Amino acid sequence: MASMDNDNKKVTPVLRVSQLDALELNKALEQLVWSQFSRCFHGFKPGLLAHFEPEIKALLWIFLWRFTIYPKNATVGQAILNIQYKNDLSQVDKYQTLSKQQKLWYLICTVGGKWVEERCYDLFSYQPLESLQKTKYFINLVFGFLKLGELMNFLIFLQKGKFATLTERILRIRSVFCQPQGVRHIGFEYMNRELLWHGFAEFLVFLLPLINIQKLKLRVASWSLPVPGCGRNENASVISYKECSLCGECPTMPHTIGCSHVFCYYCVKSNYLLDVYFTCPKCGIEVQELQPLKYRIEMKEVHTQ
Repeated sequence: MASMDNDNKKVTPVLRVSQLDALELNKALEQLVWSQFSRCFHGFKPGLLAHFEPEIKALLWIFLWRFTIYPKNATVGQAILNIQYKNDLSQVDKYQTLSKQQKLWYLICTVGGKWVEERCYDLFSYQPLESLQKTKYFINLVFGFLKLGELMNFLIFLQKGKFATLTERILRIRSVFCQPQGVRHIGFEYMNRELLWHGFAEFLVFLLPLINIQKLKLRVASWSLPVPGCGRNENASVISYKECSLCGECPTMPHTIGCSHVFCYYCVKSNYLLDVYFTCPKCGIEVQELQPLKYRIEMKEVHTQ
């Protein structure tokens, strides 16, 4: 009954990009299955699977074929994209499942072809040197013609949109949609959000290098942390001489910039090199002249505590 329903289904052509996406999904699945399988032998002797890798891969691909192509007429990538293989030998527009011969030949061409490609040189490695060279030349010639055939098939596929691989064209199996495709409602809210965010991020990348973060921090610090005892000029001068106006520690190699505050030489020099319009964080005076503090003034102010 189910087969009769499938035979009565109408055929909906598949876009070229969907067929290529299905092939890429199949390749990704094969890589994932092999990586997961090889991890099972991670703790064993290195190179344990190397001698039998083509045979093990062939068994894995046969296992996948048994539960994908054979019962469902679709690979895993096609099933994800709502695609099935159709028997294109008959010219009927209705959907027809693949015959058992087509499924078996699909297995031989895909799994057997990969195995032969990996094992062909090993099969003839025990021959004499002269015959081995001729055999390699013949094998390379055959594979060259196959690659050329795949290229020609791909060009025809791009033009007509049928038979994405050479195997599909030889076996006359075509990709069709399982169910008619409805109208897709596309929402642009997420795309608009992403565009706005990327535009804002690019604006910040352009703007942030133009902002003098150090000067901004010093300006904010001068507003939020006023010098205690600013009403008393003598006490203020004593405090300003005893600590660096930038780091707050006892000034090392004390210097002035033209105001009554003292800075460590390295503090004021590094900030001045970073910003030529550097101003005192305490009083806001720009650098007039960087001068070392006179020793007698420093000693006098330090002792008058």
